[in-house]
Amino acid sequence: MKQSEEKICIDGPAGTIELIVESPGAPRGIALICHPHPLFGGTNTNKVTQTLARTFNRLGYVALRPNFRGVGESGGTHDDGHGECEDMLAVVAEAKRRFGDLPVALAGFSFGAYVQTRVAQALAEANHPAQRLVLVGTAAGHVEGARQYATKAVASDTIVIHGSVDSTVPLANILAWAEPLDLPVIVVPGADHFFHRRLHLIRDIVTRAWRH
Repeated sequence: MKQSEEKICIDGPAGTIELIVESPGAPRGIALICHPHPLFGGTNTNKVTQTLARTFNRLGYVALRPNFRGVGESGGTHDDGHGECEDMLAVVAEAKRRFGDLPVALAGFSFGAYVQTRVAQALAEANHPAQRLVLVGTAAGHVEGARQYATKAVASDTIVIHGSVDSTVPLANILAWAEPLDLPVIVVPGADHFFHRRLHLIRDIVTRAWRH
């Protein structure tokens, strides 16, 4: 399957949105992948974000990796997930214009996963629900740096992946969020927040779940 990668800029609610687009040719879906917290060095070239994009590309999806507000060539300033959600909805709309009205998968890492729970809610309320979500190292509850995240509820088929030794977002936070939702969590033993030396496990988990 021939793949192409390009960097493009589109207009968003707060100015330019810069994104990397990886296309497999004739895509079967659109995958929107969000990076970790921009105020703590998060960009669309983050290794987890890149792993998710390449995984979806191999599954036949055109993968879009936007930079959040204030990162790279993206305009605006950090908005704690509110404006970022609006931006991601603009990216989805533009992707459908470019690639057709294809199923939309949402994936994110850390703060990006938190944002995607908001995007999923907005799409569902607009009667255009996402096909499925993949959330890795999801920011939820009280996390490192005195930040607090009220992570939204998600569909029961959401793939939630978390490291057992994540010190940024403790596993207990995710379990506390997932329990009232009856939402299974896939725990990767020994994995830290950034999944060092375990990125291949993210790829394998998502690939198996998608082909199931």
